[in-house]
Amino acid sequence: MSSQDILQSVSTLASYNVLLQVMFRVLTFLLNAFTLRFVSKELIGVVNVRLTLLYSTLVFLSREAFRRACLSGESGKNHSWRQVINLLWMTVPLSVLWAVLLVSVWLWLLEVPDAQAVPYYSPAVMLFALSGVQELLVEPLWVLAQAHMFVRLKVVAESLAMIAKCSITVILVVFAREWGLYIFSAAHLVYTGFLVLCYAAYFIRFLGSKEAARKSFPLRRVGDLLPRREYGEVIARLTWSFFKQSFLKQILTEGERYVMTFLNVLSFGDQGVYDIVNNLGSMVARFIFLPIEESFYIFFAKVLERGRDVRNQKQDEVAIAAEVLECLLKLVLVIGLIITVFGYAYSHLALDIYGGSLLSSGSGPSLLRCYSCYVLLLAVNGVTECFVFAAMSQEEVDKYNFIMLALSVSFLFLSYILTWWAGSVGFILANCLNMGLRILHSLLYIHHYFQRSQWKPLRGLLPSPLILLALGISGIVTAVSEAFFCCNSGWLLRLVHICVGTICLLGVLVAVLLTETELVQFVRTRLLPRYRKKHT
Repeated sequence: MSSQDILQSVSTLASYNVLLQVMFRVLTFLLNAFTLRFVSKELIGVVNVRLTLLYSTLVFLSREAFRRACLSGESGKNHSWRQVINLLWMTVPLSVLWAVLLVSVWLWLLEVPDAQAVPYYSPAVMLFALSGVQELLVEPLWVLAQAHMFVRLKVVAESLAMIAKCSITVILVVFAREWGLYIFSAAHLVYTGFLVLCYAAYFIRFLGSKEAARKSFPLRRVGDLLPRREYGEVIARLTWSFFKQSFLKQILTEGERYVMTFLNVLSFGDQGVYDIVNNLGSMVARFIFLPIEESFYIFFAKVLERGRDVRNQKQDEVAIAAEVLECLLKLVLVIGLIITVFGYAYSHLALDIYGGSLLSSGSGPSLLRCYSCYVLLLAVNGVTECFVFAAMSQEEVDKYNFIMLALSVSFLFLSYILTWWAGSVGFILANCLNMGLRILHSLLYIHHYFQRSQWKPLRGLLPSPLILLALGISGIVTAVSEAFFCCNSGWLLRLVHICVGTICLLGVLVAVLLTETELVQFVRTRLLPRYRKKHT
């Protein structure tokens, strides 16, 4: 497959992933807004912080390293799919070991919530761990689907699973509110169960079919999906390197939840408010930036040869990679700047509409404003690390583990100190500092990587002066509008405030269309499926 074909397939994957994440975030957004009216913030805090942390920790540590190693260019070029599948099945016993360890910690070492306010905590811990183990059963199928660009399978499977989860949650919250944590445990088990069923049903139908033969799929029958005796030492070593890195990355990704869970710096109610604001603030980051990062990591890993100098690679493929990296950097930077500027003036209004005085009073608006700035750093870091992790050699990955260790320790320390000083806002400040250091490391690596070549992809971090001017004017105008029209006024004045922001946003978008023609062309031809089909 040529680099252009890979880019087209990955662009399609990114587009569908973005649409999928938009649907997920909208459903989760509506679900949270609904449950806020029926359950306590203490219950939400335990579910969204403590139990979700248990699940995400188990799943991430069990599969992240395997995914990165098995989807890298080396695994596809130097190793058979039999070795890859054997390695991926190791995630299941590994998840069982992590489940036993984490459940023991969650039940016996952490503070147990009050049984009256948060009933059925112990069974919920075990059920959330079980859902994580259940999801790992589909890991070999997921990697096969990603590597062979089965984009619709992921969309259909995760859509059905999410719809089932939301339906179960709504029904039980309305008709069986006394079940407490059993509601969310059952919904999560249904979600992971639907994922397993959808992937299994697809591959049972697909393997041995004419479509599989036409696509030269490496497996012939369902039995090929089961593990057999064959060992791949190099890919196993690469997995171990990524495992050490993923352990540290998990601390950075979920660091504030670890601090809240293990150090008890916030009450369960405050944790619930923080998590809701955090999810609201990260919606764009999750449904735009994360799918782009995941999809284009596959592109860079397939186009570039890991650990090889830029001058010793195919120059046409390096040129495409540099062009894509520059456009991606400019795209996420512009989106991040828009969120930062408009997030300041519309945080209070957004929280008031979403959760009423429960969220808009107290520290909620300040949290969301700070998170708007953090989103900009998330955007840039996602794309830069996406390229760096695809280009690094195994030795460089091992060295970077020490950097991640230092960042992890400093993050935990800063989180505790800044939370003690600034409350829940301290979590976001600590995240910003650590994210800035990660971006700096990635920028230095990219600069060194392309230093002796003609390509300068870091120019994507320099938006045009007209865009900066439009953003500056919009920030001033919307801040003045908030002072006069929001948020203790009636709905008519709030609508005026919304209209002012809409006009300012249109002005910024016009500035983008006038000055960033290459970026607009990249979005049209690579990230918009309908347009791309007409022009390919």
